Amino acid sequence: MDLIAKTAIDRRLAEIVQPVVEDMGFELVRLRLMGGQTKTLQIMAERPGGGIEVDECAEISTAVSAVLDVEDPVTDPYTLEVSSPGIDRPLTRLKDFDTYEGYEAKVETAELIDGRKRFKGVLAGVEGGEVLINIDEGTVGLQFDWLADAKLVLTDDLIKEMLKGRKASGELDETQFDDIETETGSEED
Repeated sequence: MDLIAKTAIDRRLAEIVQPVVEDMGFELVRLRLMGGQTKTLQIMAERPGGGIEVDECAEISTAVSAVLDVEDPVTDPYTLEVSSPGIDRPLTRLKDFDTYEGYEAKVETAELIDGRKRFKGVLAGVEGGEVLINIDEGTVGLQFDWLADAKLVLTDDLIKEMLKGRKASGELDETQFDDIETETGSEED
């Protein structure tokens, strides 16, 4: 089972899209063709070290659109949406579970494992082909192939670490923001 592209059409689209994304120097994190009145083809991508800018998403969108127009795998009209995985990102590759070790995550398996499918806890890395997660009952090892869905849980610590990482890499330039002014004193009625 592939968490980047789950369904047969998603896998077919990923076969077309992934080489384009990789040739541009990015990694495909997730691809989903979602239904609705007008279908949406959602592509999540990032640089190999993490992160992506809005203009880079636009470049990927332009390149992917051109290839999809030629290949024409989706017959119905659809909207193409290219974005970053976000802070509470999906975990779709085995390496993601190592990268985000120490962060809280929600993991769901395709089949029941010890009477349950949902596990919420702190990621404890990867051992062999198993994803390790610390839950209340102890550390559980789940085969990557068993996973149906996984994502980071949005916590204050996660937000702080992501902002710290962006600041350290130079992506976040605090000089571009206005200073926050606070008023002191008491209010008069």
